[in-house]
Amino acid sequence: MRSSSNGGAMSGRAPGTVGGVKSSPPPVDKEVDYANYFCTYSFLYHQKDMLSDRVRMDAYYNSVFENKHHFVGKTVLDVGTGSGILAIWSAQAGARKVYAVEATTMADHARALVKANGLEDVVEVIQGSVEDISLPEKVDVIISEWMGYFLLRESMFDSVISARDRWLKPTGVMYPSHARMWLAPIKSTLSERKKNDLDGAMADWDNFSDEIKSYYGVDMSVLTKPFAQEQEKHYIQTAVWNDLNPLQVIGTPTLVKEMDCLTATVSEIEEVRSNVTSVINGHTTLCGFGGWFDVQFRGRKEDPAQQDIELTTAPSERHCTHWGQQVFIMSNPINVEEGDNLNLGLVMSRSKENHRLMEVELSCEIKEASGNPKEAFKKMYFIE
Repeated sequence: MRSSSNGGAMSGRAPGTVGGVKSSPPPVDKEVDYANYFCTYSFLYHQKDMLSDRVRMDAYYNSVFENKHHFVGKTVLDVGTGSGILAIWSAQAGARKVYAVEATTMADHARALVKANGLEDVVEVIQGSVEDISLPEKVDVIISEWMGYFLLRESMFDSVISARDRWLKPTGVMYPSHARMWLAPIKSTLSERKKNDLDGAMADWDNFSDEIKSYYGVDMSVLTKPFAQEQEKHYIQTAVWNDLNPLQVIGTPTLVKEMDCLTATVSEIEEVRSNVTSVINGHTTLCGFGGWFDVQFRGRKEDPAQQDIELTTAPSERHCTHWGQQVFIMSNPINVEEGDNLNLGLVMSRSKENHRLMEVELSCEIKEASGNPKEAFKKMYFIE
């Protein structure tokens, strides 16, 4: 399902400024973008990983087959069709025509799968970038599994927006129709483990530096600080994929972004800013924050779904997804008490080096239930 169709024609980088005036970002090189991103989705093993995610599969399957009125006799565009599953389901639900767009050679496998299921008269697999291809008609439905870690990693929603603006009828619906991003304080042994890993890396550097000086007469100490910064980014500042247990969430989850897929714009998701609050629910240790998302299949106001379906990647004891959660760990955990208030600030933007990766600045002000300030910090993280 999720193989991206974005060949990079649309830039994902936030505009810069030149002389106080916003400048257009440089175009993304298609060959580089393919090497960094698309090529992963051209392998069946990667498609298998996603197709094995039952939470993901059930949500899309139910959204299509419990809302057949959106598909019967309709035209459908599947953005980033991958192996073609969503296109096949759309056809099985009664679509008149399905255009399945895929940027990679996975398109060949999708065609084979469509033919093997006797749907080649309905489903047309088109290999190419959705920004570049042309369709003979507008469509009633755009369906896509575009979500990345913490929703926006991979920046594939840009492609969906492009497809929507070019090919969706004014009365059309989006599958999914809405999306939300969540953040919550957590406790986790990851914090201690990553801190130990960092300490171990620095101890190893010290031994290495001593040996270089002893054996080869070169003083490496001038590189100790940049090495420490490099390791800090790797072990502490890089978000960690994890399947959190709900018991690890130690405060109220808070909504940091909500969007309507029918009206969202690229500029709206190039940088996400949010200031929210969370309340600690017991005497515990704040070790970091967990981020996740959910999407809904609700149709549109004028043409609602007959059955609302939600796909959530929230911490769960039984229903884990391949997305898991993104964990932003703290190198120095803080003791917190029940009723402590967290004022959280989040700024999430695209990496300047790779527009499909994310940089997240988190700030947190902790206040006791009485209102007395307790601690405050700000930290930069990377979703890679």
